[in-house]
Amino acid sequence: MSPLWLSIWVAGVALVFVIIGGLITCFLMNQCRWNGVAIIDAILTLPLVLPPVVVGFALLMIFTPGYAFGAWLESHGLGVVFSAAGAVVASSVIAFPLFYQTVRSALQSVDHNMEDVARTLGASELRIFFTISIPLAWKGILTGSILAFCRAMGEFGATILIAGNIPGLTRTMPLAIYSYVEAGQYMDAFELVIYICVLTLALLSGIHILTKGTLFRQIDHN
Repeated sequence: MSPLWLSIWVAGVALVFVIIGGLITCFLMNQCRWNGVAIIDAILTLPLVLPPVVVGFALLMIFTPGYAFGAWLESHGLGVVFSAAGAVVASSVIAFPLFYQTVRSALQSVDHNMEDVARTLGASELRIFFTISIPLAWKGILTGSILAFCRAMGEFGATILIAGNIPGLTRTMPLAIYSYVEAGQYMDAFELVIYICVLTLALLSGIHILTKGTLFRQIDHN
């Protein structure tokens, strides 16, 4: 598979996990009344601010077959290290905080009157979240999804540690650019740079058009 299509595939699969995990996490965080919730929020955001190579090393320690969890996965045919699955894991972990923080900000910005009315009518918190909160925050979810996809598509540091740089298997566009530059093939690297820049610019422009720029202003304000 070419680096372009491999990047899109990895980012797409990672986005599915990010959206599912992110929405569940946002729901649980909304229900959390523990005073130390800020600590959990900081931990969930940590991969966004840590160097990706640090995140990649942590993932390598978790999933390498030499340790308990990695060995258990390997025994069940679910090896992650130096595989496409590793690239998906790395992209998911790195992109998750961007989706999570964007959606959290959007959920906190919606009008909560409808949610309060639903509570007085006896609706469960789960039903309120999925039938009222999420539809009201659709712009934030869309924005978070596209930002997470772009971030996953551009992931390099964590991916090279846990998945390696294997042509046709784990060599995504950022890894291919790195390899081309190392080999002195600057025009090949430049071609991939153009691809990733154009695709990312198109996606970000799409967010701006669909949300009329309101989400970017809300994120900057928060």
